[in-house]
Amino acid sequence: MSTEEGDKLHVVTADDISNNKKRLGKFLVWGSAIILAFTLFIQALDTNSYLTIDLETWRPSLYAYVFWAFCLCVSQVLTRGEHGKRVLFVLPAALFVISMVVFPLLFGLVIAFSDWNLSSPDGRTFNGLDNVRQMWGDPFYWNALKNMVWYTTVIIIEYAVAFGLAILLNSQIRARKFFRVAFLLPLMLSPVAVSWMIGKSMLEIRFGPISRFLRWLASEPSEDLPALLYYPGIYIADLAQWFGWASPSFFGSAGIARTMIMAMDAWTFIPFMMIMILAGLQAIPRELYEASEVDGASRWRQFLEITFPLMLPVSITAVLIRIIFKLKLADIIINITSGGPGGATDSVTSFIFREYRDRSNVGYGTLLAIVYLVIIVIAMTILIKLADRWMKPRY
Repeated sequence: MSTEEGDKLHVVTADDISNNKKRLGKFLVWGSAIILAFTLFIQALDTNSYLTIDLETWRPSLYAYVFWAFCLCVSQVLTRGEHGKRVLFVLPAALFVISMVVFPLLFGLVIAFSDWNLSSPDGRTFNGLDNVRQMWGDPFYWNALKNMVWYTTVIIIEYAVAFGLAILLNSQIRARKFFRVAFLLPLMLSPVAVSWMIGKSMLEIRFGPISRFLRWLASEPSEDLPALLYYPGIYIADLAQWFGWASPSFFGSAGIARTMIMAMDAWTFIPFMMIMILAGLQAIPRELYEASEVDGASRWRQFLEITFPLMLPVSITAVLIRIIFKLKLADIIINITSGGPGGATDSVTSFIFREYRDRSNVGYGTLLAIVYLVIIVIAMTILIKLADRWMKPRY
């Protein structure tokens, strides 16, 4: 088959579509759109008590939207022929995204400017900017935002650890396949399981094995203690008492509690960055290192001139994805500290969760979630722009 004949397979010629089909397609689209708009209008009036139809749910509007979407797809075929059939490969997915994302977001905006407490018999009432004023003067929400800055900053340390582990697992060491699987095990566990296994069991203040071991170290020096527990002239027990290990509390103070939460979250997700960086390291041609060895470059020089520059796109991608995961941090905090002590360990998502669960304040919690979503979109857009500019080659 020649090139000219092959190109004809990808060319869609204009169909000879009759005017009656075009008119029918337009009638279906505009008729269904009018029905959808009328249904939404009636539903809005009934929801705000201007009508007494007593529609319990927005299901009629959903049915009208599905009918409009079906008519829109049919009209594409009637009015555009073969081109319309090609549009059908994308249009249903786009309409589904609109129904699952756009409509709930608009409904969330309505709730965000409403006073809606599930424990109140009055139901949902519009309260204007009262939720915004409450958020502006809420010290716990701003403290949660500040905590998110600390939690996100730790990603730099996580990236350094993940990079080191990836280099180690990429080198020729014994039992390399075993260690690759072993280091991936934390990623296979859910954060809820990690929080219960470590936070609620191993670090439990009364019966946790780590707490009991530290209390044993802080016990009074005696002849029964092994010789390894003292340094010439200084007992380990004395140091343990000085550090406060006689009554260890891993989640009693704000600083230690935040550190333990960051450590558990890092232990869970460092393997994720490690496996991405390891894949990038394996894609670097070995000839580059062999040529640098001929030129007399040291290992450190090879890392600075070859490994790190070539791994920059993969590293930035891994860090950005990790930031997205970090911004959703909630389950470990909810299971272990519930934001305590005094909201010191709260993330924004855990604070919003407690606003829903503990206070049943749906309106205020929805506003906090939408504001946090806007902050995330702006921050991630700036980071992606900076990353794109940083990864561009400099000549």
